[in-house]
Amino acid sequence: MAVTGSPLEFSSLGRRASSPTIARLMTAALENPGLLSLAAGFTDTASLPADAVARVTRELLDAAAPSLEMLQYGTNQGLGTLREQLAARLALLDGVVSYAAADVFVTNGSQQALYLAMQVLADPGDIVLVDQPSYFVFLEMLGGLGIRPRCLPVGVDGSLDLPGVDALLQTLEKSGEASRVKAVYLVSYFSNPSSRSLGREEKRGLGALFAKRGWKLPVLEDAAYRELYFDQPESTPSVFALSEWDGLPKLLLGTLTKPFATGLKVGFGLCSDREWLDKMLHVKGHHDFGTAHFNQAILERALAQGAYDRQLARVRDVYRAKRDALDSALREEELHKEGWKWHVPNGGLYLWLEGPAGCDTRMDGALFRRAVEAGVLYVPGDLCYGENPPRNFVRLSFGVLSPEQLGPAARRFSQAVAHQ
Repeated sequence: MAVTGSPLEFSSLGRRASSPTIARLMTAALENPGLLSLAAGFTDTASLPADAVARVTRELLDAAAPSLEMLQYGTNQGLGTLREQLAARLALLDGVVSYAAADVFVTNGSQQALYLAMQVLADPGDIVLVDQPSYFVFLEMLGGLGIRPRCLPVGVDGSLDLPGVDALLQTLEKSGEASRVKAVYLVSYFSNPSSRSLGREEKRGLGALFAKRGWKLPVLEDAAYRELYFDQPESTPSVFALSEWDGLPKLLLGTLTKPFATGLKVGFGLCSDREWLDKMLHVKGHHDFGTAHFNQAILERALAQGAYDRQLARVRDVYRAKRDALDSALREEELHKEGWKWHVPNGGLYLWLEGPAGCDTRMDGALFRRAVEAGVLYVPGDLCYGENPPRNFVRLSFGVLSPEQLGPAARRFSQAVAHQ
C-alpha cells in the first residue's frame, strides 16, 4: 500500500536531479530490439574478452590462499600493484621517465572520477570552462550539481581559438566572474563526441594563456579514448608532460572499461595535487569504500600478462572496420547531397555529422521523431554544448552495432533526413 503524507522536501541537489539523457538512450536501445542504436556509446559485444576474463578469474581463484584476499574489501585508493602499472603505462604514453603510483587512484569508471573532482572543486553557481563540443554526460553532471559550463571558443575547423580564449578570460575578469571559474575540462584524445584530438600547439597555447593571466586553474584532461586509435596513436602528450602547464593542478583521467570490458567498470585518475587527491579520496570513501577489488585484480593480471594489450589490438581492428562500414553506408546513401558533412576519424567510437543550416536535430524535433519511427537512434548534437548550442549536429556511434547492422542503420537515418 502506498504511503501517504506530506510531500518530501528535497535538497537543492535533489531538486536538480533528473534522469540523465544517456540513461534514457541506453534504456531505449536495450528495451527495443528492433531499434538500431547509433546513440549510446556501447562497445562491441562480440569482441568482449570473455576468454581472457575467464582465464584470469580461474587463475585468481585457483591460486594460493592469499589471492582470495581479492574477494575481500580493498583500499579506497585502489589496488597498489594496479596503480603501479597504470603509472608506468601513463609515463610510457607521455614519454617521461615515471609517474608515481601514489598519485594514481582507481574509480568506478572514469565517470566517478569526474564527479569526485567536481564535488570537491565547485559549488552551485560556479563555472567550469569546457571545450566544444564536449562530453554531454559531463555537461549534464554539471547541471545536476548546479555548475555552469562556459565554452572555450573554437575556429571553423574545431581547433581552439586561442585569441578568442584570451578574450573570454578577459571578459570573465572584467565581469568579476573569474573567481567563480573553478576548472577547465578537456576531452583531448579522439573526443566524445567529435573524435577530434587536441594538438600539441593547442594544449601548449592554452596552458600558456592561463599562465600569462595568472590563472592557477585546475585542469581535468579526459583521455578515455586515448588508446582507442586505429592506425597511429595521437603523439601529443598529456598536460602532465607539457611545461606550459607546470604549476597548475592537473588531473588526467583514463579508463580500463572502454578498451577492455565495459562491465568491469574500472577507471583511474592521475592527480598532481596531493590536497586535491586527498579530498577526492575522502569523498570516494563516503561513496563506496573503494572500487570493486576483484575487478581490479582481473585487470591488474590482464595488464601484467599482456591480455589487455592483445584486446586493444583486436578492438582497434574491429572499430576501424565499423568506422569504415558506417562511413561507406552514409556515403552510399548520398547523405552529402543533402548538405551533411563529416570527417573520418582515426580513433574513438563516433562519427560527428554536421547537417545543413536550418536542420533541427534536437530530441524534441521532427528529425529525431522521424528517425525513431524509422527504427534508428542518434545523439542530438545540441546536448554536447555548454551554451548557445547549434541545432544541426548529430553524434553517431559505431561501437555496438555489427558491420551488417550499420548499413541498415545508415539507411534509416538517411530516410529520416530525406523527409525533413
